[in-house]
Amino acid sequence: MTAQRIDGKALAARLQETVAARTAGLGATQGLRPGLAVVLVGSDPASQVYVRSKRRRTAEAGMQSFAHELPEDTGEAALLELIARLNTDPAVHGILVQLPLPAHIDPMRVLAAINPAKDVDGFHVVNAGRLATGQPGLVPCTPLGCMMLLRERHADLSGLHAVVLGRSNIVGKPMAQLLLAENCTVTVVHSRSRDLPMLCRQADILVAAVGRPELVRGDWIRPGATVIDVGINRVVRPDGTARLIGDVAFDEAAAVAGAITPVPGGVGPMTIACLLANTLIASCRQAGLPDPDLTPAPGA
Repeated sequence: MTAQRIDGKALAARLQETVAARTAGLGATQGLRPGLAVVLVGSDPASQVYVRSKRRRTAEAGMQSFAHELPEDTGEAALLELIARLNTDPAVHGILVQLPLPAHIDPMRVLAAINPAKDVDGFHVVNAGRLATGQPGLVPCTPLGCMMLLRERHADLSGLHAVVLGRSNIVGKPMAQLLLAENCTVTVVHSRSRDLPMLCRQADILVAAVGRPELVRGDWIRPGATVIDVGINRVVRPDGTARLIGDVAFDEAAAVAGAITPVPGGVGPMTIACLLANTLIASCRQAGLPDPDLTPAPGA
């Protein structure tokens, strides 16, 4: 068996085109332009790359981008003061604080300070609670992107057994909630689970989000299963060059699975596209407008 390659880059491009079209329509009919504020504290190289990409994609979608780059020694009080200003700025519909933050700043306190209506990362406890109880809210971008990728493969997820490998607040837990909402039978496995290979082999859908390079081997995969690899791990080759790999041993898994996301080019592009989608949704809700239809155009 050779697995179908689930092309996250292509789906993300289609979603961004849809977001851009809806954004243009919102401006033409309502005079409203969604605005996203991205806050970066410090000079972490990976965070700088992510933030630049987010700003570029925000502009490409026709949205306003507000950049706030703060030095490494910025105090927690100063950061909270900035967030308070952004919460009340009518031009800002979405607020994203890039993680990780410097060690002297409590990330939970910072995330809790963001207005839940502008929490386009979906990390606020209000949005987490809404997701857990089936109420409308802003959903974390990476799990949301994973769900869209799954729908590319499965018209109906009802009754499928989904195994989520990882229990983080950012991916694992919200991913499990989204799968439950689609009527999947969901098992969450983690570092204290017994016999990980056996548990993973039960999955019709396996979502790997643990940040451990190639942890999931080919013999962990049920034949024909759909594998969503959330991991993005930078590893250095013997010659000193670096490459990105996922939490799944791709070649081994692709020989068994029915469909699989590559790394890179799978979940990663969907995360930023879903951030733009969340910003558009947030702007409509804040204006008292219905949620936009963000169903991407069919692929070629």
